Amino acid sequence: MILSTTPTIEGHTIREYKGVVTGETIIGANAFKDFFAGIRDIVGGRAGGYEKVLIEAKDTSLHEMMQRAQALGANAIVGIDLDYETIGANSSMLMVAASGTAVVI
Repeated sequence: MILSTTPTIEGHTIREYKGVVTGETIIGANAFKDFFAGIRDIVGGRAGGYEKVLIEAKDTSLHEMMQRAQALGANAIVGIDLDYETIGANSSMLMVAASGTAVVI
């Protein structure tokens, strides 16, 4: 499946629009506790523990969105947007939401 943040895919004609698809991931307080412990991973000003959790949440959201697009018969998703929000009491959870338009190219 082709994924793109742009509204079109160069060299391909969109033949059919299948609709908006989404994928969401919420990481709870335990995951935060785990990556707070990973603060020790800070190398060169980067927090490896934080990055690993964010990457996993993003990948999970994109995978969920792709599954929904495939169920609609799409072979690509265009106009992808990723949003990161803290939610819950004391902002103790992180939500990553992916959305885009499922299309057939």
